[in-house]
Amino acid sequence: MKRWIGAASVALLAFAAVPAQAADKVVLMLNWYVYGEHAPFYYGKAKGIYAAEGIDLEIQEGRGSAATTQAVAAKTADFGYVDVPTMMRAAIKGAPVVATGVLLQTSPMSAMGFVDKNIKKPEDIKGKTVAITPADSMTQIWPLFLKKTGLKESDFKTVAGDGQTKLNAVINGQADLLLGYVMDQSMKIKDATGKEVYPIKFADYGINMVSSGIIANSDYVKANADLVRRFMSATTKAVEASEKEPKAAAQSILDANPKGGKIDTLTEGFELTIPLYRTAETKSKRPFQVTDQNMTETVNLLVEYGGLDAKAKENPRAFYTNDYLPKSGS
Repeated sequence: MKRWIGAASVALLAFAAVPAQAADKVVLMLNWYVYGEHAPFYYGKAKGIYAAEGIDLEIQEGRGSAATTQAVAAKTADFGYVDVPTMMRAAIKGAPVVATGVLLQTSPMSAMGFVDKNIKKPEDIKGKTVAITPADSMTQIWPLFLKKTGLKESDFKTVAGDGQTKLNAVINGQADLLLGYVMDQSMKIKDATGKEVYPIKFADYGINMVSSGIIANSDYVKANADLVRRFMSATTKAVEASEKEPKAAAQSILDANPKGGKIDTLTEGFELTIPLYRTAETKSKRPFQVTDQNMTETVNLLVEYGGLDAKAKENPRAFYTNDYLPKSGS
């Protein structure tokens, strides 16, 4: 009997000495400085959703979708959250990147100004001054908006600067409008001035294209298929949890980054993001389940109006995959 207890004790000690499997370290680089749209990533980390999938998530702020795409292509970040059309421009030129999930399936891009400026339709932009940030995702789509609405570059003035300079131009009255996302720059202006902003949304004028999504290096995806599946599973669950608790999701940004904004506008910005997750075709599906039709239409628009190489139309599926997304109910 004593020998049995001793053997059992040794077995238990041996079991206890085996360390728990370490979580996989994953770096997610955002498209920009943190704002309301990013709430699900912070909420998923705070609620242990990523940890439950064996992932130790590090979230890094970005400096534009193009820069984040370059980082993912170079494998200095494991995943990126970027403007997918911007990623396509890099991919068609040979960057080894692919979208593993498209979250914003309706574009949030807009031209926005203070409500009291009474600029509510494209025609109202004539004679005004528009602030832009060269080479960001919106300036790449801006020519498409002009063509769709019959505007010409000569109809208005343009001032250029980085993201903060663009905001300051509108806040200080040096520009009447800026190009921005409905849930990002509009909230920053409201934070700074307390004044309401009106966005002229690109999507309302026939620009039916996808926007932000998760991207990864193509070779990384092939070599880490299980990790990619776990990451997309966790991110899907994080988005779904955030949709149910938008204020708590927004608060998770401030818990991680106290200088990340104000709770009211972070919440409002995130709430403005949620309707962009789905189209009429995907309204009953889980997040990220983009349709082939939506992606094909996006590619066609970018080729026709946005300067994307025409060879992109040969195989739109080369830019994205739904294969690593969780199935319904899983």
